[in-house]
Amino acid sequence: MSILVLANLAFACVARPTGDFGRAEPGIVHDTAMPMAGDMLARARKEPVSRFNITDQEREMHDRVWRFLVAPHAQDWLFDSSVELQRTRIIPPRDERYTTDRYYAWLKRTQYQSSRTRYSTVGNHASIDIETLPTTFAAICAVIAVDQQRAIALGNLSPRLPETAAAEVAARRAENDAFIAWFVRALNYRYDSYNFALDSLLVETPHEQSLAVDETLRRLSVYVGRANRHDFCGNGGQMAGYSNVVIPSRYQHKGDTEIVLQK
Repeated sequence: MSILVLANLAFACVARPTGDFGRAEPGIVHDTAMPMAGDMLARARKEPVSRFNITDQEREMHDRVWRFLVAPHAQDWLFDSSVELQRTRIIPPRDERYTTDRYYAWLKRTQYQSSRTRYSTVGNHASIDIETLPTTFAAICAVIAVDQQRAIALGNLSPRLPETAAAEVAARRAENDAFIAWFVRALNYRYDSYNFALDSLLVETPHEQSLAVDETLRRLSVYVGRANRHDFCGNGGQMAGYSNVVIPSRYQHKGDTEIVLQK
């Protein structure tokens, strides 16, 4: 299948379908065809593309982060179609150009019986983000550790590996770094959009509920600050602390040859 055919197929089905609780539904178009076209287009743009199989940790990170990249509950205020094209690398990143007024515009045009409900909506959305951020941070931390383990394994085992191994390790590290950076931008965009909405509501329909929402956003800001520092492992943004993982030598003839994570 040519790259043009794959790209046309991707553009015909851009929005990623969701199932229960807003989770992504698997499918050949979004999980195979679009990523295949995206890899070809990314290579054409001279971007790093790794041929490594994805690890369980990387898959978990992608699944955890995905909900922060889209917002089906708010009718595409996070540009869901553009996000899917960016996720599959059909297009380069475009989220830097998003404006923070879209979430408030959705709130404003949504009909509620009480104007106080808009405050509750902002607070609920931010609270759900707060509840899911610890596991999302942990998933990102695990991927950082995997990248460190790859670097250690490459250093110890490179004499027996193909010449392309170093380039593949670097490409996957670049892909993971880019995905993590995308999550940081998405989290900042959400936080800024919530703040814009709260400020606008205070002018349009002042209510005492603003105090509770402001406190929720303050709690969210703690995670935003950590994300901006890349402090996903709770150690101030330092190395993930997995440098002492045992990578056995291929020349080892005695003892256990399993990779053992330190407890």
